[in-house]
Amino acid sequence: MATQSVERALTVDEFLRIDFGSDMKAELDNGVIRMMAGGSRAHDRVQINLIVSLANRLRGSGCRPSGSDMGVRTHDGSLRYPDVSVTCGRNGPADDRTRTVSDPCVVIEVLSPTTSALDRGAKLDEYKALTSVETIVLIDPDAERLRVLQRTGRDPDGWSDVNYTRPHELSLASLGLAVPHDEIFTRD
Repeated sequence: MATQSVERALTVDEFLRIDFGSDMKAELDNGVIRMMAGGSRAHDRVQINLIVSLANRLRGSGCRPSGSDMGVRTHDGSLRYPDVSVTCGRNGPADDRTRTVSDPCVVIEVLSPTTSALDRGAKLDEYKALTSVETIVLIDPDAERLRVLQRTGRDPDGWSDVNYTRPHELSLASLGLAVPHDEIFTRD
């Protein structure tokens, strides 16, 4: 008689105890470890442009951007690493021990062909379920397009969802700022 092993889903706390080393990166997706590959040059450029732009605009405000080295616990079985997240003084601080941020108000994902479906599906739903998140941005670095979701009220389904297919500034109403399109996609 053959035996089958049944693997159980990991919790975020169990996942955070795993040392993947400095050259490997993983995300916890509903209790399953998903290895993450590096992004393209366009992906990297857009991520860096946003972090620099946001850091400059947020200086002295009590808000701070983080890159994809800081995780966001979306529920007990998922730890996501958005390309950019913003936390503010009213939200929880970053936890250097676990390399996570508490209660981000803005989450930004720069899309890539290999992760686009996950970013637009499960991850988007998980970010929307976080009560602290006011704005979610999905960016296509190759087509230079933005999709901006803004919370419109306390109703869990209260979101505006706008796709910008032409150049448009990124308005982050919850932070009281905007980042020009050209600054997001600059190649300098």
